[in-house]
Amino acid sequence: MSRIGNHGTLLAGIGVALLSVLAPSASAQDVVYEPIDPSFGGNPFNSAHLLGVANAQNDYRDPDARTSGSQADIFARQLQSRLLSALSSQIVDAIFGDNPQESGTISFGGQTINFVRGLTEVTLTIINDDTGEVTEIVIPTFLEID
Repeated sequence: MSRIGNHGTLLAGIGVALLSVLAPSASAQDVVYEPIDPSFGGNPFNSAHLLGVANAQNDYRDPDARTSGSQADIFARQLQSRLLSALSSQIVDAIFGDNPQESGTISFGGQTINFVRGLTEVTLTIINDDTGEVTEIVIPTFLEID
């Protein structure tokens, strides 16, 4: 062997020895899968962010959706909303107000609302006069102890 060959092998051996001494030690740990989506067990605080990202990416527009319309359409929708709100306030006052009624019937806009006060609950029955669809809501009442 030549002198350069032995010297090169010696330098290579010293280099490997230095790298093994100076290199940080490697450690291993278990890889644990953690889902991001709260629907699959991820952090529930991610839901608002994921919904925002999904809505930002959604470019689908419902072809049947109503556009904002004219000023008259906007006014009519707001007026209807206010009237329904006032009506619901009157119903709540009739059921739970200062002089609560035991039962009653209210009809408006193709719907009939019946309410009956029981000992521990109030039962509201909402009937769509056009389709016959019935929705029943049971509201617990709290007894006052004097």
